[in-house]
Amino acid sequence: MARRSAIDTATRDDGGVALAWQFLCLVEIANFSALRRNLGRSGAASLIFDLDRRIDSILPDASTVIVSRTAVEVTLERESFADLQVAITALLTVAETPFDLDGGAHDVLIAIGAAAALHGTAEGVRLIEEAEGALEDARGSNQPVLRDLSVCTPTLDRQTLTRELPQAIVNGEMFLEYQPKVHVREQKITSAEALVRWQHPKRGLILPGDFITVAEQALQISALTLWTLDEVIRDQKALAADGHELTIFINISGQLLSDKHFVEAACAKIHDCGAKIGFEITETAVIRDPECAIANLQIFADKGIVIAIDDYGAGLSSLAYLKQLPARELKIDKMFVLQLTSSNRDPLIVRSTIDLAHALDMEVTAEGVETQAAMALLSVMGCDMVQGYLISRPISIDAFRSFLHEYRDRPVEDTRQSMFKRPATFWKSA
Repeated sequence: MARRSAIDTATRDDGGVALAWQFLCLVEIANFSALRRNLGRSGAASLIFDLDRRIDSILPDASTVIVSRTAVEVTLERESFADLQVAITALLTVAETPFDLDGGAHDVLIAIGAAAALHGTAEGVRLIEEAEGALEDARGSNQPVLRDLSVCTPTLDRQTLTRELPQAIVNGEMFLEYQPKVHVREQKITSAEALVRWQHPKRGLILPGDFITVAEQALQISALTLWTLDEVIRDQKALAADGHELTIFINISGQLLSDKHFVEAACAKIHDCGAKIGFEITETAVIRDPECAIANLQIFADKGIVIAIDDYGAGLSSLAYLKQLPARELKIDKMFVLQLTSSNRDPLIVRSTIDLAHALDMEVTAEGVETQAAMALLSVMGCDMVQGYLISRPISIDAFRSFLHEYRDRPVEDTRQSMFKRPATFWKSA
């Protein structure tokens, strides 16, 4: 885990040292399958809770979240990169002592994958995905892997990205991840959002915030979105074969709402295969050219495509446009949801938005749901669906299929497997 020297600390206004590094780590039970064979399903299921408690005792200032039956996510901040390496060493000790399970002592093997970055230099999603990649490497090497994003990420050059984007689509560098949405009352996964990523051969993972605008300026957004639609249709067939009839939502650029050729091509693709597709559009996308956008959105709606208004409240909200849109779903921006239980005004905004949407015959999805407390409050407010890390982070299609299988087949009596029946103290904010 050696690294080049870097500026490790930042100075606060009061002259003290700020915690300049953010760190995200995944601790996985590497021999879970063997333990399950020996202990049975119910016995092995309790193991992840014991691991979480041990991590809490070793790193009491860290935040931990159980993200699956085999993995715990750990987030913390430190002054220097060397301090993060010390934290990794500390995490290795959680499995030194055998675990007491069903009256017997059992050795547990763990794999650790982590990512670290200077504050403000990496998005949360980037940290998570790099940590997942590090965990993959750790499984093969049998030792912890810590990725330092401060020295591994070349500066993004927009001109270079513009030049490379068309070929990236052709070369298969683009891939999709899926984030499920859960219907609150039915306690079922009824839909998911498809999110496009770019795995650059030299620059590593590039997130949409860095290349979507490039795609729009280079007039490649239509080709990228049609590619996304093709991939979603293919993946949806795999989900249907597994017995999951889900609507998959795709983000649509405002530029495409006035593109006649895109509208025709997208409608043809969906009509030919009968896929259950939804389009997520932002308020600002409509404001660019309201007349044309509303007309084309009506064409989509007439073809059976579900229209959802994304990031509601974050842009220039206009009730005049809202009442004209053929939308069936409204997504409340996560900026209001993340502070839902710690703010006086955000609950009022969220509740009024839910009531407004219902009055317009729309269902409501809350984005950015990360805690059980927020989930409970949204349920009381009458929110229809939730999406966020409390349910799942964006994951690959293979992981999504496994997630759906485990969720569907979970025992009804096993409250640990239900996100809606876990005690409030179980979930911790990331």
